[in-house]
Amino acid sequence: MIQELHDIQTSFGAIFGELTTTETVPVSFANDAAAITATKESVALCDRTHWGRLQISDSDRLRFLHNQSTNNINKLQPGQGCDTVFVTSTARTIDLATAYATEDALLILVSPNRRRQLLELLDRYIFPMDRVELTDLTDTTVAFSAIGPESSKLLEKMGVSELENLPNASHKLIKLAGIEVRVAMGSGLASPGYTLIAAATDAAKLWHELVQAGAVPMGDRVWEQLRIEQGRPATDFELTDDYNPLEARLLHTITYDKGCYIGQETIARLNTYKGVKQQLWGIQLSGAVEPGTVVTIEEEKVGKITSVTETQSGFFGLAYIRTKAGGAGLKVQVGEIVGEVVNVPFLM
Repeated sequence: MIQELHDIQTSFGAIFGELTTTETVPVSFANDAAAITATKESVALCDRTHWGRLQISDSDRLRFLHNQSTNNINKLQPGQGCDTVFVTSTARTIDLATAYATEDALLILVSPNRRRQLLELLDRYIFPMDRVELTDLTDTTVAFSAIGPESSKLLEKMGVSELENLPNASHKLIKLAGIEVRVAMGSGLASPGYTLIAAATDAAKLWHELVQAGAVPMGDRVWEQLRIEQGRPATDFELTDDYNPLEARLLHTITYDKGCYIGQETIARLNTYKGVKQQLWGIQLSGAVEPGTVVTIEEEKVGKITSVTETQSGFFGLAYIRTKAGGAGLKVQVGEIVGEVVNVPFLM
């Protein structure tokens, strides 16, 4: 099934790379500049099938996920969704995920390299009296992102118009080109767009129909550039044991009055006592640097670079900067390179 998708993608110019020993993704379609332009002017199509898709079902599903992550899951009605963060007991970040509530389940889109960890974590907290069933749907489903200002027009051309202007992560099960697809508001980035989840058996046909309708194929390399430019924190870079969601500025994922959940006491204390000592920012750079490079002001360390990419306007990075040092507009030194701290749309 996935091989059929890869064959279709190859026909559109896909160049594949190994994400892990078991996962291969389209790194590029030899059109990176055109794909970036499409995200700004029309619509690009990115394969996110290597991301994990977990399902929580049975009658305690909302309460269960509510107790395991930072957002208010209990309030979700079928067709609604939200971003939420999984954290450790000391509020260190594990993953930024998106939860979609259906009539009888919760579908959770998680980062590629956190799927197994989260499966084990969630399974560990299912107790005998819990009416919860946990299922890994990753191998039987696919996920694509339509990214760009013309995404709604693309879907309208294919007969879908019910979702435009709804809140982020709102979703519906829709027939799209004869295929049953869960279409959700939000591209996964700050760019406008949609997330599409379908059965793996329909993957090749769905990809083909979307490209034929006008979507420009986009590889994972462009996704990585955009997520750094736009400030979406990623696992193993900005989301690690070194940082918490407040430092990552994922404020839209945190509900302070929701009651107890894993890591709640630490997050509440940090918020109440203004204890956030560093925050995630973008940095416009005058040249290339490596992740891990120290950020300084007058030789005093004020932060550390976590991700770097080259853009059409030069090099750009993400960095955790000490709160007391300042924020947007701050002039810094990154190794031998000059930088300026700037805001990023995903965290605004």
